Amino acid sequence: MSKIIQIIPQLPPSVNGLGDYALNLARQLRQDFDIETHFIVGDPSWTGARQIEDFSISKVTAHKPSNLLSILANYSSTILLHYVGYGYAKRGCPKWLVDGLQIWRTANSQRRLVIMFHEIYAFGPVWTSSFWLSSLQKNLAARLTKMSDRCLTSMQKYAEILAQLGQNKQNAITAIPVFSNIGEPQFIPPLAKRPRQLIVFGRQNSRLQVYPHSLKALKQVCQALAIEKIYDIGVPTGLNLSKLTQIPIVEMGVMQAEDISNLLLQSMAGYCIVPPPEFLAKSGIFAAYCAHGMIPISIRASFNIIDGLEASKHYWVVDDYSQQISLDVAQKIADHAHAWYQTHSLSIQAKIFATHLEHLV
Repeated sequence: MSKIIQIIPQLPPSVNGLGDYALNLARQLRQDFDIETHFIVGDPSWTGARQIEDFSISKVTAHKPSNLLSILANYSSTILLHYVGYGYAKRGCPKWLVDGLQIWRTANSQRRLVIMFHEIYAFGPVWTSSFWLSSLQKNLAARLTKMSDRCLTSMQKYAEILAQLGQNKQNAITAIPVFSNIGEPQFIPPLAKRPRQLIVFGRQNSRLQVYPHSLKALKQVCQALAIEKIYDIGVPTGLNLSKLTQIPIVEMGVMQAEDISNLLLQSMAGYCIVPPPEFLAKSGIFAAYCAHGMIPISIRASFNIIDGLEASKHYWVVDDYSQQISLDVAQKIADHAHAWYQTHSLSIQAKIFATHLEHLV
């Protein structure tokens, strides 16, 4: 059995989509390719067990290159790094991580580094810290790209940025949308056999943008689809949701993946206010809606096909002109979204990762 290290900011029990992604990938790599994972958690404040499902776990105790190197000395010579700058440093500039990997990588020519870039660098208006730190974040991402043996990312736009940062060091960088962290059901019931239920699922901040900032659009969706009940899934918003609409909103809180999956299979539609269409390929929530044969709904549309996604074909756009949508049209959108998802399901992604890793481990 081959062994690799996966470096990740956090793992369960922390509510963290990136940790779920890494754990699901580790399961599939073990099941399909006999590739075993040892996890290194990069957040010193993370609290959890020393192993999950027989996957062993180490944790950095300080953000110092020496601390990372002391852990790496005991394990495999192949690393899969899940990179998002803010996961490893408060301001998104984990110089300690990049310095440590640079030392580790150059000390032995047999060592190999594969990186999945979930984020590259931040950007924003001039009055934000992300604007002033974006240059340093970009520099760190460039260093990682150049020292790596393979790079992957979730969006074609990111792949193009990485190719520029890496100065054509590598062959084509693999761009593949994320998979669903809450399962991929084999049987997908048609919408006609599902209750008229809608799901609002995601991080607390994104759901706070739904209530009340996007309440008008939410009501339009419910009217157009004749929705009878809304389920809110995630860390509680702290809002009194029961008074926002005439349609009952049931607060489910944080749920286990299997329970979320069952609820999605019993619902027609999933509501997306975050992210915008340009970033849907990196959204685990959008992936979950597609994997469960639901109608993904966005309040924004893109005029371009991005990462294979087309407005009104793979997701329904609600706006001031939205009318009652027929069940046939809704089913076609759900079918297209589900078919798009099948091109990058968990098993397919595990095969791609294994292809990048197998001659390295």
